[in-house]
Amino acid sequence: MDDLLQEFIAETRETLEALSSEIVAWEAAPDDRARLDAIFRFVHTVKGSCGFLDLPRLSRLSHAAEDTLCEVRDGKRRPDSALVDAVLAIVDRIGDLVEAIDAGLPLTDEGEDDLIAALAPRVGNPATAATPVAAAAMAAGRAPLRSVRLNVDLLDRMMSGMSDMVLVRNELVRRLRDTDLDPAIEAALERLSSSVADMRDAVTRTRMQKIETLFSPLPRIVRDTAAVVGKAVTLTVDGSDVELDREMIEVMRDPLVHLVRNAIDHGVETPIERRAAGKRESGRLHVSARQSGNQIVIEIIDDGRGIDTDRLMAKLAATGQRSESELRKLNDRQRCELVFAPGLSSRDTATEISGRGVGMDVVRAAIDQIGGRITLDNKPGRGLRIAVQVPLTLSIVSTIVVRAGAHRFAISRQTIGEIVNERAANIRVDQLGDNRIARIRDRRIPVVDLCDVIGVAADAPATPKMLVVVTIGAGDFAIAVDEVLDTEELVVKPAAPAVMATGLYAGQTLPDTGRPMLMLDCAGVAQAAGLSFADAMDLEIEAEEAAEADHRVTALLFDDLDGRRRLIPLAVIDRIERIRAGSLQQSAGRIRLAIDGRIVPAEASDPMAIERVTTVLRLTDGVMEVAYAIVDAVDIVMLPELAPTGEVPGPIAGIVLLDGEQVEQVDPLWLFERHAREAASALVTRGRPTCLLADGGSGWMRAFLRPMLEQAGYRIVERVEEGERPTLVLAQADIAVPTPVAGAPVVRLRASPADIGDGSIYRYDREGVLRALRIAAGG
Repeated sequence: MDDLLQEFIAETRETLEALSSEIVAWEAAPDDRARLDAIFRFVHTVKGSCGFLDLPRLSRLSHAAEDTLCEVRDGKRRPDSALVDAVLAIVDRIGDLVEAIDAGLPLTDEGEDDLIAALAPRVGNPATAATPVAAAAMAAGRAPLRSVRLNVDLLDRMMSGMSDMVLVRNELVRRLRDTDLDPAIEAALERLSSSVADMRDAVTRTRMQKIETLFSPLPRIVRDTAAVVGKAVTLTVDGSDVELDREMIEVMRDPLVHLVRNAIDHGVETPIERRAAGKRESGRLHVSARQSGNQIVIEIIDDGRGIDTDRLMAKLAATGQRSESELRKLNDRQRCELVFAPGLSSRDTATEISGRGVGMDVVRAAIDQIGGRITLDNKPGRGLRIAVQVPLTLSIVSTIVVRAGAHRFAISRQTIGEIVNERAANIRVDQLGDNRIARIRDRRIPVVDLCDVIGVAADAPATPKMLVVVTIGAGDFAIAVDEVLDTEELVVKPAAPAVMATGLYAGQTLPDTGRPMLMLDCAGVAQAAGLSFADAMDLEIEAEEAAEADHRVTALLFDDLDGRRRLIPLAVIDRIERIRAGSLQQSAGRIRLAIDGRIVPAEASDPMAIERVTTVLRLTDGVMEVAYAIVDAVDIVMLPELAPTGEVPGPIAGIVLLDGEQVEQVDPLWLFERHAREAASALVTRGRPTCLLADGGSGWMRAFLRPMLEQAGYRIVERVEEGERPTLVLAQADIAVPTPVAGAPVVRLRASPADIGDGSIYRYDREGVLRALRIAAGG
């Protein structure tokens, strides 16, 4: 708001300087309609701005003057000297108030009622209502005029001259770099570089304006559009302080308004539809701006239904523009971009806002025309993210110059994290299928070969590549180039539309060598290489979750009855139960717990201490329940790698190192087996046959059988890729074996010993399971 107020003050000052003479000239020629219209536009503009900026006194004065001038325009009044004096007095008072606002000085409203009354017909000289003392105070306190309006063409010439100065500076530095410089000349060159840098920043900012002026109308637009379509939408705006070229802001006004209205009309569902989908009734719309290298990224994100690509394809096929078979071959991104097809709308009937098939194609054309790019990230049922990348019209950017084959390219230094040699000691590049992955210290990031992306011949394969690690909004990746040449400050402008349409470049520049050079758009390079960071992140999360499930089990740390601190997997704990002392008793040679009107088998590390136990862990595998007596729970931790205790099974599955201490892990499978059948010695098989666990996703085998099988020497997997075949399959009796592994030997498990009779094994028969697996694996 401060910027808008300062702009209002500057515009009002500028207009006031010429307006007084216009009013006097109008008095001499009252029939001069052009002058009357100019005066009327001024007071009308002041009135509108005052209402927006919440300046009631200015609004009141300008409104009174506007009503009087409107009567003159309608022919109801003739401008005489009294009317002109009254209008001049109002204009002077407006000027005084504007200067008071700018100077931060108080100004009473004394005499303003008389000024307004003087506008009425047949009123004497309103000059008596003037306040010379207040006017003198304003003159004394008036801030000096520190703003000036310039033609945009003049600003372009200033920027062009500054650009030439930067290029000359670069050439001078390059020519003197290889000579033995005199210290005095080197110091002068440093001062020159510093001065050029300061002037560059100052000139660059002359055309810049906060994007707040682009975002300020959005609340009203969202409110009105939502009311028309009967929806409730909450708007949030971020990044209003980001600066963009003023002309770019003007070009982006209509596309942004259309995208926002489209998000409300097409994307956000009605309150009834949102309730049915489990969403809050009020839709969310988030508009943000941020700077990314030499570009401004404007994002419009809604939490609506997303784009129905099947409907788009059906409507496009119905128009005959493209065949259905051709449309089915498109990937998800290409299907989303069908929304930009001319004349295509997802609506069957036209409304006040949409449905005519005119809009999104115009938006894309406008953005392409200024060298921008628009991308869609569609989440069906969850919303749509639209990212508009707009290059700065004319700016000087600090860049790194790289070589790919025989060609040179610039990369903005703001996007570069580091530059490394692929054969450095701490760098490793692996080929995984068609993709290359670089391990840089503790990170793994994809590698994109720039020569492959742009289709040029690279250096000999034996020549080591340089990896330029860049960061874009979605993630990090490395661009492999043949050589890193230099760092330069370059003037970047949008390239030809055909070049910008490739999506690989952010603009073009002319370095001091005189050879034109393109600046890379790192996000476009990633997209052209087929990198999808959203998918990559999802895969990474899944891989991490699988690794956690396989090797880092969540466990409960507790104090046991014998004074030791132990662990047990959290997956087997149904709950921690507080019991009355004496509920645990030794009966028929076993410890049992009387609880909930039934008797539950129990285990205790110190049977002599069960009478004072008040806490037990109630363990379950989904079928059987066992209680385990403890002193108290301590914490929930992630288990590191388990060290087995030996070949003989027992209540302790192994030992883990936790905070430098050896902690025993209780074997839940042994506990359940002990109460299902007598324990038997574990059999350790030779080799590492692959065993696929098929339990229908219940997780029972992972929690109970996997530790035992891995100790017995099996390599355990829970899924296989197409074409792979495990050595054998361990499946629950009611689970169908997956098709890709059909033909592998299958060992079936039954939940009850009474059901055995078809060659299957009782699932708590440790020795039987291992023996059956060994036979199925061929001994």
